[in-house]
Amino acid sequence: MARVKRAVNAHKKRRKYLKLAKGYYGSKSKQYRTASEQVRRSLRYAYIGRKLRKRDFRRLWITRINAAAHINGLNYSTLINGLKKLQVEVNRKMLADMAVNDAQGFAQLADMVKGAK
Repeated sequence: MARVKRAVNAHKKRRKYLKLAKGYYGSKSKQYRTASEQVRRSLRYAYIGRKLRKRDFRRLWITRINAAAHINGLNYSTLINGLKKLQVEVNRKMLADMAVNDAQGFAQLADMVKGAK
């Protein structure tokens, strides 16, 4: 069987990790072992972060909707329940955007909910 020299492949593998670790602090961007540990950890954090981002944005939207609902004399749960009863299908992202950028439109929705009580 022919002899296999691994130098090129080993350098390629190490270069890949060091490229991903570019910009990390200290030896984490210079030494292969610490760089590979940190890159693996960073990729895991990134995966978790993509899941958490969805939760964080939903919490932000709910907070904004609740604040705007209080300005219009309602609370969040009453507003959402009223919109469901009226079969108004506006998701929380759009409601939060309306609360921030279109206060009059949000006030009209709140008035519809109040009128339906």
